[in-house]
Amino acid sequence: MRIDVLTLFPEILSGALPHSILGRAEREKRVEFHLHQLRDYALDKHRIVDDRPYGGGPGMVLKCEPLVRAIESIQALGEPAHVVFMTPGGVRLNQAIARKFSEKKRILLICGHYEGIDQRVIEGWVDEEISIGDYVLSNGAVAALVVIDATVRLLPGVLGNEESAGNDSFSEGDLEGPQYTRPEEFQGRKVPEILLGGDHGKIREWRAQRGREKTKLIRPDLL
Repeated sequence: MRIDVLTLFPEILSGALPHSILGRAEREKRVEFHLHQLRDYALDKHRIVDDRPYGGGPGMVLKCEPLVRAIESIQALGEPAHVVFMTPGGVRLNQAIARKFSEKKRILLICGHYEGIDQRVIEGWVDEEISIGDYVLSNGAVAALVVIDATVRLLPGVLGNEESAGNDSFSEGDLEGPQYTRPEEFQGRKVPEILLGGDHGKIREWRAQRGREKTKLIRPDLL
């Protein structure tokens, strides 16, 4: 899989991508990361990529020309990518969307900044708008990192245990239940007896039940 990111702040991503699961996935050639600085596609000497919005209002808007020039140049580097614009006004990211992205051969993440990007770019060059939650970040590079992590960990062979992703919260609709490790007792708190018995069928049922209880308590909207 190839993931391209178009952003004003590639340093935010270049500092994170080489580490942990993401770094290992790239070293094992299960994914390629390519970061692109939007200002490289501005033609004026000051490398200006934004302007004031028509109709007035606070802030600045990313301009059509450098964005489209960048998107088309990046698309020409290989087979066409699925283009995703990171924006608070997009569809909220969930596990199903991450899995859909993981099945793509290539995606291009466009990171918003300021007051967003010119709507004409969205209408003509963007396939999908994605948000990571109902809040506003300083720029879309942070949100893009969340999408990358959620996507790459679902690629075949990336996780050490292939069952890990299937047991994650949201994979089956419910939140994941509680987990325990050694010691069996810590400051008077004991590991539930059922986890010590070795009956894996009953353990699965217990974990599923606890997951449903947690979902009902914390995220009833998922039920």
